[in-house]
Amino acid sequence: MQISQKQKDQQREQVQQWFRKLRDRLCRSFEDIEQSLQSSKIAAYNADEPPGCFQRKLWQREDDSSEKGAGGGGEISLMRGRVFEKIGVNISTVHGAFVPELQSEVKGAAKDGRFWASGISLVAHPRSPLVPAAHFNTRYIESEYAWFGGGGDITPTATDEEASKIFHKAFQSVCDKYEPQRYRKYAKACDDYFYIRHRKRPRGAGGIFFDYLNDDWQRDFQFTREVGEAFLRVFPRIVRERCYQEWSEEQRQQQLRVRGYYTEFNLLYDRGTRFGLLTGGNNDAVLMSLPPLAAW
Repeated sequence: MQISQKQKDQQREQVQQWFRKLRDRLCRSFEDIEQSLQSSKIAAYNADEPPGCFQRKLWQREDDSSEKGAGGGGEISLMRGRVFEKIGVNISTVHGAFVPELQSEVKGAAKDGRFWASGISLVAHPRSPLVPAAHFNTRYIESEYAWFGGGGDITPTATDEEASKIFHKAFQSVCDKYEPQRYRKYAKACDDYFYIRHRKRPRGAGGIFFDYLNDDWQRDFQFTREVGEAFLRVFPRIVRERCYQEWSEEQRQQQLRVRGYYTEFNLLYDRGTRFGLLTGGNNDAVLMSLPPLAAW
């Protein structure tokens, strides 16, 4: 269904406002965890180290004279702290034209390749190997086809059935409100996508992943917001319930090896990394997902 430019602008403004508001709430939640940490409860936390807080940095898309109308930018929010060895929450809104290698890969971009995209992306690498790493993103993209996408997943160092169960249940409760098979479909899509093919192993414990959602704009936007709310409810809970558990050096070394696999996936297979680098995104923002330390 065709809509007016005014309606399109209103929709764009709504999604940008939502991603910014969600970013602010996520950052506050993680800063609260840093502030409330009682470092005396576990020797691995340095009592003399101050709580982490997010540092923000604006960036603008570099002009490219060969691409008329290209522009936009975003904001990086990065924190290095006691609980979170590294956590980033980025927002961006960019527009322009896809490079030829992306035109054939993105739905609705084959004719002229022009696009408008806005989104939020989060990656958390906790210090404790008993707290799972987490990824979350949602986005809205317009080409000739307008759609929402995103999802969230966790990567425990070792099997953590309880964390996986409550994480999946949070997303299932959202999906079940929309259609009976949605959770199963999106959970399978997550497992299929976050699979390290050369290692023949999953990246983590899964979650949900959805792409090209274009049924009804308001309903799809509402679903996207509820996915963000679900992540905001469940992941800080997982962190708080595990950050005081004692861990060993052996578990820490295993965490670094798992981070190595995480790095391999993000650099070799992740479409978001590829999209960001090939659309003139900020390199630091695109590669924010990489862990601070890893081992092979």
